Amino acid sequence: MTLKTQPQYGFEDYLAAERAGRDVKHEYVNGEVFAMTGASFNHNLIVLNLGSELRARLKDRPCHVLPSDMRVRIESANAGKYPDLTVLCEPPRFHDDRQDVLLNPALIVEVLSASTEAYDRGGKFATYRRLPSLEEYVLVSQDQPLVELFTRQPDGRWVLGETEGLDAEVVFASLGCRVAMREIYDKVDFEQGDD
Repeated sequence: MTLKTQPQYGFEDYLAAERAGRDVKHEYVNGEVFAMTGASFNHNLIVLNLGSELRARLKDRPCHVLPSDMRVRIESANAGKYPDLTVLCEPPRFHDDRQDVLLNPALIVEVLSASTEAYDRGGKFATYRRLPSLEEYVLVSQDQPLVELFTRQPDGRWVLGETEGLDAEVVFASLGCRVAMREIYDKVDFEQGDD
């Protein structure tokens, strides 16, 4: 991500500007606005594969699987993000009547890339952890069949679990379902570089 050259914004100013121009997405972090870059072919395949698999497993439940255009507001961190996938099984709560800023995701997925991996693991995860509704944070590698799943414990600690290899399954405890790694990585070419 690159820092936009504008000075500090309030969240409502950022939101008005973001809603007015949909050709570029930006994330908001405590007054600063960051332009987001496009994603690679593999990145998009992984997001669609995992989103489709989760939707199929949750179809008969009151759950929603949302793509990267759903903005998530982290009020306690004064931030707005665009996760690669967002899942919730409670009635959605929104920032306002436009219903384009979600407040209560249960699970967030980020597909890692060389340019965002450090941020996704560090600052972004620290921000997402401030969401009271968040139960699981999922990092998906593009370079190898590897999914890292951070699960919030009853005492507030986050515990890391890893699923590796195409023959394994990822267990999403917060959703009560599992997805085969082979499905997440369907048609992904690991020789192709990431974004």
